[in-house]
Amino acid sequence: MSEEFNRIESLLGQAKEYVNTRIAQFKLSVAEKVAKIMATVIAGFAAALVFFLFLVFAGIAAAIVLGQWTGYMWLGFLIMAVVYLLLAIIVWTAKDRLLALPIMNAIIGRLFDEEEVEDEKD
Repeated sequence: MSEEFNRIESLLGQAKEYVNTRIAQFKLSVAEKVAKIMATVIAGFAAALVFFLFLVFAGIAAAIVLGQWTGYMWLGFLIMAVVYLLLAIIVWTAKDRLLALPIMNAIIGRLFDEEEVEDEKD
């Protein structure tokens, strides 16, 4: 009888260890996914900032060139402001298709890419 209790006790100890290991694995998996998403967001923000600075300086240069061509510097800046306004309207009207869906798909892809690889191995 005591041998059966020892086996049950050993089995319960192994089950507890297994559950603790699975919980630790889950925590590490979540931490890794959060870290990947944060790295993607930070890298995307940095790239967007550089691209924004490029647009600002390219817009200033284009405004100066247009101002020299028209003979009125203010007109060059006004033309560039209208161009930016039109671009903003286009982006705003298509924001779901151009911005929201690709960002959501990228985040979802980051969340589930490893799970799909693990599922395919099984």
